[in-house]
Amino acid sequence: MKLALGPNLYYWPLDKQQEFYTAIADSPVDIVYLGETVCSRRHLMRLPDWLQLAQQLQDAGKEVVLSTQTLIESESDLKTLRRITGNNTFRVEANDMGAARLLHEQGITFVAGQTLNIYNPNTLKLMAKLGAMRWVLPMEMSREALAPMQAAQPDGMETEVFAYGRMPLAFSARCFTARHYNLPKDDCQFRCIEHADGMTLKTREGETFLVLNGIQTQSAKVYNLLGELAGLTEAGVDILRVSPQAFHTPRILQLFRDAMDGLATPQQALQIMQKLMPEAACDGYWHGKPGLERLYAEGTVE
Repeated sequence: MKLALGPNLYYWPLDKQQEFYTAIADSPVDIVYLGETVCSRRHLMRLPDWLQLAQQLQDAGKEVVLSTQTLIESESDLKTLRRITGNNTFRVEANDMGAARLLHEQGITFVAGQTLNIYNPNTLKLMAKLGAMRWVLPMEMSREALAPMQAAQPDGMETEVFAYGRMPLAFSARCFTARHYNLPKDDCQFRCIEHADGMTLKTREGETFLVLNGIQTQSAKVYNLLGELAGLTEAGVDILRVSPQAFHTPRILQLFRDAMDGLATPQQALQIMQKLMPEAACDGYWHGKPGLERLYAEGTVE
């Protein structure tokens, strides 16, 4: 089983971003996804910068994948999309059907991203015909729902599961961070750069509920399937994805690798990881329950 680092979903200062990926080059991760997937106004890193970083990570022995923007809203976004899909060097993760179509027309194999919403074997076969060689499970897909997908999986198709991080739940044309500061989206002043792990939204009772990240809504709790490593292996999952967070990501990756390689038990790794997460863990979706539930910690599953 391989370990992947998903695209950074947050907007960080340039020096923090560069420092982060320098550390990732030395981390025990097999695949690194790069690129801005949330908001095109986040422009501290432009495509030439991402390509340069991709080359550096590839030289460090990582498989690099360029991730496309999820919500295309302008001609400028389309131009960037065309440049990414036609880069001719690095594999691409298609996060909308426009990207999948462009890659198919060029005869280029690609990764079918999580937001393509592949929920049944027929859709997975369609993606394979378009050129997908890997697919990422939708966030809310359970282990039970994955079983028929694996049974009917096209030859050569890899299965990747989002295994750690705040869950990306929804995208909107409205920027929630700008709205919080009473700013229009087109004059947002890039306020999301002030929130390295997004803005936490609480219920009236004071319980953390969601995280606002520009136009993206995330869970406040951290989805963590490290405790389900045996079940993931049994289900035939090929790749586990860890989503970047502002602090401790290399350490999180090392704990996953140690558990995957048998150098530590998942329980031992989880015990250490509890202090490294920005919020409490959850794993409900994997068990067919509400996503914010934590079944592993409650001992209701083995």
